[in-house]
Amino acid sequence: MPGRIFGIDLRRASPQPDQPLRNKNNSISSLIPDSRRSSMEHLKRPTLSLAKRLPSHDRKDRSLSKDKHAKDAPRSPLVPAPIKLNMLMESPPALFIDPPNQSTGALISGRLQVTCNLPEVTLTSIIMYLEATTTIKRPVHERCRECATTINDLYEWKFFSKPKHFTASEGMQELPFSHLIPGHLPSTTHGQLGTIEYSLHVRAMSSDGRETEFRRDLPIHRALRPGNDKNSVRIFPPTNLALHVTLPNIIHQIGEFPVQCRMTGIASKREDTQTRWRLRKLTWRIEESEEMISPACSKHANKVGGEGKGVKHESKREIGHDELKQGWKTDFDQGQVEGEFMASIDSSTNPQCSVEAQNGLKISHNIVLELVIAEEWAPNKKPHQATPTGAARVLRTQFNLNVAARSGMGIAWDDEQPPMYDDVPASPPHYQNNLTELADYSGEDLHADVEHLTLGDE
Repeated sequence: MPGRIFGIDLRRASPQPDQPLRNKNNSISSLIPDSRRSSMEHLKRPTLSLAKRLPSHDRKDRSLSKDKHAKDAPRSPLVPAPIKLNMLMESPPALFIDPPNQSTGALISGRLQVTCNLPEVTLTSIIMYLEATTTIKRPVHERCRECATTINDLYEWKFFSKPKHFTASEGMQELPFSHLIPGHLPSTTHGQLGTIEYSLHVRAMSSDGRETEFRRDLPIHRALRPGNDKNSVRIFPPTNLALHVTLPNIIHQIGEFPVQCRMTGIASKREDTQTRWRLRKLTWRIEESEEMISPACSKHANKVGGEGKGVKHESKREIGHDELKQGWKTDFDQGQVEGEFMASIDSSTNPQCSVEAQNGLKISHNIVLELVIAEEWAPNKKPHQATPTGAARVLRTQFNLNVAARSGMGIAWDDEQPPMYDDVPASPPHYQNNLTELADYSGEDLHADVEHLTLGDE
């Protein structure tokens, strides 16, 4: 029917030229028939609220907290900060040498720079904290901040005990600091289940109650001294096969490392025939295993059975692999097969160093070897004419790896210190006379008795 689209009469739906589209209240209710208007009165416009309302006790000033998430606290843009804080590190990056039970720690030193933004500012205190922040990625309660984050103060600097006056005319002022970080602490780790981070957090309080904060991350790494290679032997019963593997004692996140393998007992000779195993394929992979204990805060302790308890999480992933079908030498007369290949960690997987912390975080690494061998039969007179028997085996074994950071040019702080006062020999030294006898000076003052000393022969 002309003038209709989808059953709607366009002539009736179109308004008259002199008819307004909206009434005085700018509404379209006048265009809806009365019969439909009564049925639509009970309908309400749906609302969509994506924001979650926080309880009143959570809406507090986070700038007073030492938490690193305080950077998103609301601040008034109209009131400038009284001072500007910055930090200049003089020491090299913090590096622990040797395992936690042997490391002497790392020295850090720097200068805290204070610049006055106002003509005059009086600061009542400047306190700096060395913080260790542990973040749980699988907390007991998903939205509980106390279950997910734990902050511990390792050291505290108080730069002055009474109020100090700063003026803009004096320019930037520097406050030196230094500390020996103990070596038993775990290194900076960003695992799949938890993270451990260190930072320097500065809080300056002015006399009018305004606080200025500054935070600087402090990465800490651990390096191990290289040592002798590790030799391991694996036996695979009920066969006579034995696998000898040589690995370096320390490997790094970047770079390759050699793996030497030698398998013995691959041939069994009889009077006329011999049965032997031939290596068909070798597959290696490096696995990173992580364990983390998620503690519960006091509010959610009932979920894990009381305070002081937590939930243990485990994760395992592959950070390197390869498959080899050649590259070894087989000697059936000696009954062994040996070869060497280069293995490495895939740096794109964000690998972590081996670590074991007191808070429950543990990261370890293993290299898994899988060898596919096939059995074959051959006469002793013609050993090159071998016939496969159809039997095959998969030999699987694993070895522990110590993954640590590279030391580079860094050495332990106690290895580069100057001689101590006790290392200086006693003085004055001994002199030898013409009679080849040692004459020791036993007087009280050498300068007072020097006029009585003679250099000529008596």
